[in-house]
Parts: sequence; structure tokens; C-alpha cells
Amino acid sequence: MGNKTRIQKMTILSMFVAIEIILSITPLGYLNLGFISITTMHIPVIFAGMLLGEVHGSILGFVFGLTSFLKATFAPNITSFCFSPFYSLGNIHGNFWSLVIAFVPRILLGYLSGLLYRHAKKLTKNKMLATSVIAIGMTLLHTLMVMGMIWVFFGGTYAQVTGVAVGAVILVVLTSNGLLEMLVAGVVLPMLMRFLQPVFTKLNLDKS
Repeated sequence: MGNKTRIQKMTILSMFVAIEIILSITPLGYLNLGFISITTMHIPVIFAGMLLGEVHGSILGFVFGLTSFLKATFAPNITSFCFSPFYSLGNIHGNFWSLVIAFVPRILLGYLSGLLYRHAKKLTKNKMLATSVIAIGMTLLHTLMVMGMIWVFFGGTYAQVTGVAVGAVILVVLTSNGLLEMLVAGVVLPMLMRFLQPVFTKLNLDKS
């Protein structure tokens, strides 16, 4: 990769970071619905991974995790202990595993999106289909990683605070806002890819 391509990728990554920050401080990023939330924060992360590659996707995933951690710390709800070790509710506290939940699934989201898309381009010429399938699959995997880790590390505490078992919440998430997030990602990302493809081709980003 030449210096010109590196600079182009860093410039585009900076734009993605700006978008992620804007989403995080507006209702567009996180829509809290009691103890669950609908998010669009995963969409730029998946797109950055597919467009810029695993490393840059991971960086934007870290930004996603950082905004989640900061929101849980400074604008908390009843389940914020799952994402911040610095938030407590009575005798309930976050801990090291809160940081793992906040950051690891989001970093993996960007990394795996880039990895899968790089291999998918070698298997099919239909980039729109590959984009849609990966977007839906990675959205589902992100949801399962986050909720699965909450189940493993905070299952009993989560049920105590919300009055609902984590397993039941996972089922609700997958059949409600999870489906909506997957649908949005599966439609929006292919449209963005098609619209911006001439730019990617001109910048040689689709070959790097």
C-alpha cells in the first residue's frame, strides 16, 4: 500500500470517526427503550471494515466501544453497569468485564467485517449481495456477542435490576429491534456501496 492510499484511508477513517461521534451524541446513535436500545452505531463500523480493511474497521469499532463506555459512565441507564466499571446502582457495580463487553464485540465487528468482505470479493462478483449478507450477519453476531457476554458475566445481576432474565431479553432483542437493525444494515450498506463505488474505484480503495 502506497503513502497516497494510506493518507486516503486515514482521511476516510477520520470521516467515519466524526460520523460515529455525531451519532453517539444524538438520538440517531442510541435509542433507549427501557433496558434495551436500538442502535445505528454498528453501521459505520461494518462499512469501514468492508471499505478500509480489518485494521481500520477495528479502530472504528474501538471508537464505537469508547462511545458506549462514555455514555454508560456519564449518561447511564439501569443497565449501564454492563458497559462501565465506573457506574454503580446501589450495591451493583460494573467491573473489568464491563470494559470487555463495551469494547471487544465492537472491535471484532470492524475486524471481522473487513476480513469477511475481503474473502467474499474473491468468491463472488456481486458486491451488493456480499455487502448485504455480511451486514446482516455481522449485525446479528454483534448483538449475540454483546448480549451473550452480558449473560455470562452479569446474568444474575442483570435479571435482578431489570426483573427480566437475560435469555428472555436476548429473545426479545432478536425478534424486535435486532431484526430492525439487521434490516437497516442489510439495505443501507449495499445502497451506500453502490452509490459510492465510482469514488472507491477512482481512489483504488476497492483493490487495496
